[in-house]
Amino acid sequence: MTSVAYDRTIQLGGEGRAPGWWAMVWTIATEAALFGFLLFSFFYLGSQSRSAWPPDGPLKLTLSLPNTILLILSSIAYMWGERGIRAGNQERLRLGLFIAFILGLAFIIIQGIEWSKQPFGAGDGAFGSLFYTITGFHGAHVIIGLCMNVLVQIWAARGTFTRESHLALTNAGMYWHFVDIVWLFVFSSLYISPRLG
Repeated sequence: MTSVAYDRTIQLGGEGRAPGWWAMVWTIATEAALFGFLLFSFFYLGSQSRSAWPPDGPLKLTLSLPNTILLILSSIAYMWGERGIRAGNQERLRLGLFIAFILGLAFIIIQGIEWSKQPFGAGDGAFGSLFYTITGFHGAHVIIGLCMNVLVQIWAARGTFTRESHLALTNAGMYWHFVDIVWLFVFSSLYISPRLG
């Protein structure tokens, strides 16, 4: 089956969109709702807390700020690669995907290091529980995005994608950018908002 088969469209509201595109949109919508509820819980419990929130003061930015920059750069690299294939440049696509993967992998490694340096655990009160739940769910989504990246890298190495046919690449990119945007909300909520109160 060639990649052209993945680009079949359905008519909805007069505009053709592939079923895979709609599946990714709905997947992202449900995952966005999950993170919305988690972040709402963070702010709600923080507003009800009678002690300091976070209990040990604002989280350090030593690792999280550079990590945020890495994730933003990974999205830029992915977009750069995707624009390459739209121009018919296979090498640029492969390089962009590879750079995005390395930056995403570095994010996960640094996140693990940051977890190991926290003065609290997942069972240490509401803040600890929410911190590890929210960042853990996000980390799991990053890992899923990295797996998708590997898959599209394999297809890219085989020359599957063309200027006209690259829907799977676009869908994986939508997911990756979503994961990056979610991190900006997570970072702003967990790391920045306690500094503003």
